[in-house]
Amino acid sequence: MGWSLKIGRIAGITVFMHMTFVLFIVWVGLSHWLRGHSATAALTGIAFILALFGCVLLHELGHSLTARKYGIQTRDITLLPIGGVARLERMPDDPRQELWVAIAGPAVNVVIAALLYAWLQIAGGWEPLARLDVGSGSFVQRLMVVNVVLVLFNLLPAFPMDGGRVLRALLALRMDYTRATQIAANVGQAMALLFGFAGLLGQPMLLFIAFFVWIGAAGEANMTQMKSALGGIPIERAMQTNFQTLAVREPLSRAVELVLAGSQHDFPVLEEDGRVAGVLTRADLLAALAQRGQHTPIAEVMRRDICVADAGEMLEPVFARLRQDECPSIPVTRNGQLAGLLTTENVGEFLMIQAALRAERNGSQPDRTALAR
Repeated sequence: MGWSLKIGRIAGITVFMHMTFVLFIVWVGLSHWLRGHSATAALTGIAFILALFGCVLLHELGHSLTARKYGIQTRDITLLPIGGVARLERMPDDPRQELWVAIAGPAVNVVIAALLYAWLQIAGGWEPLARLDVGSGSFVQRLMVVNVVLVLFNLLPAFPMDGGRVLRALLALRMDYTRATQIAANVGQAMALLFGFAGLLGQPMLLFIAFFVWIGAAGEANMTQMKSALGGIPIERAMQTNFQTLAVREPLSRAVELVLAGSQHDFPVLEEDGRVAGVLTRADLLAALAQRGQHTPIAEVMRRDICVADAGEMLEPVFARLRQDECPSIPVTRNGQLAGLLTTENVGEFLMIQAALRAERNGSQPDRTALAR
C-alpha cells in the first residue's frame, strides 16, 4: 500500500504503518497536551493509542493466522487511523473456513477484553463508566471497553466488517455463494442507510461509517459477481492475441515507436529464443526516458519479477493475481512460448461481451451500469 512505512514482521507477515496513522499519533499527542498542558498527558494519550492499535494488530493477526491454517497466505497488514487491513491472497472457498477466518479477529478482542477484566478484578481500580472518556480514566479499563466496542462493531452484519463475512458464510452453507453475498450486501447497505439517517440527526461520525459500509458492501457484491462470471473459463478464451513484443537487446526508442503507433501500454520482452524475459510497462518506460534517455537497453528497465500464466489455467484465480500484483499485465504462454497477454482491461471487455451475449440469448438489454463497475 502506498504511503506506508514498514515497521517489522510478525509470524512471517510484513506489517506497515500508513503515513496518515503517524499524523494521527501526532494529533493525539498534541490534543492531550492542550488538555493537560504537560508532556505526561501527551505521552499517556499516545501510549493509549499505541496500545489500542496493538489490539487492532492482534485482531488482524487472528484473521491471518487462521487463514494460514487453511493454506491461505497474508500479503501484509497495514495499520490505518480507522483500523487495520490484512491483505489475504484470497478468501476461502469453503463457507465454513470463511466463517472461522472472519470470526477469528473479533475472538482475539474477546480474549484481550477477558484478560483485562481479570486483571481489573485482581488488581482493583474499577471506575464508573461515566468517568471514562478518550483522555481520562483507568488506562486498563478504557482499553477493555474499547476492545468490547471493537467486537460489537466488527460483528455488525455488514461488509466490510467481519460480521458481513460471517453472515455471508452462514448463508452460503444453505445457498449459492453469489446469492449469499448479494443478500449480505443488501443487509449491509440497509444498515448503511440507518447509519446515514442517524448521522443526519446529529452524529456526523455515523455519516462516515454509513459511506464506508455502503461502499464496502457494493464492492464485495461486485467482486463476487465477477468471480462467479469468470469461474470455469480458461485464460486462452479471454487473453489478447494481437499485441506487440520487444526484444531484450532493443533500445527504449523501439518501445516509444510502438506506444505512439498503437494503444498498447505494456509490452512482453522476449529472449532471442522466444522465452519471456520480462515486461516493460508504460510507467517504467516514461521514468527511464526521463532519467536515462531513449538509447537505454530495454533489458535494464524491464521488470523481471513478473507473473506468467499458462493458457490452460483458469481465468478467475489468475485475474485475482492480476488485480493484486503491481504489474498491470500477465504474459500467457503455451508450451513455454508466448501465446497471449492478459490485462484488467481485456478481462473487463471479455466480461462485457459475455454479458451482452447472455442478454441477447435472454432477450433483454445488458445492465451497462453493472458492466461499468
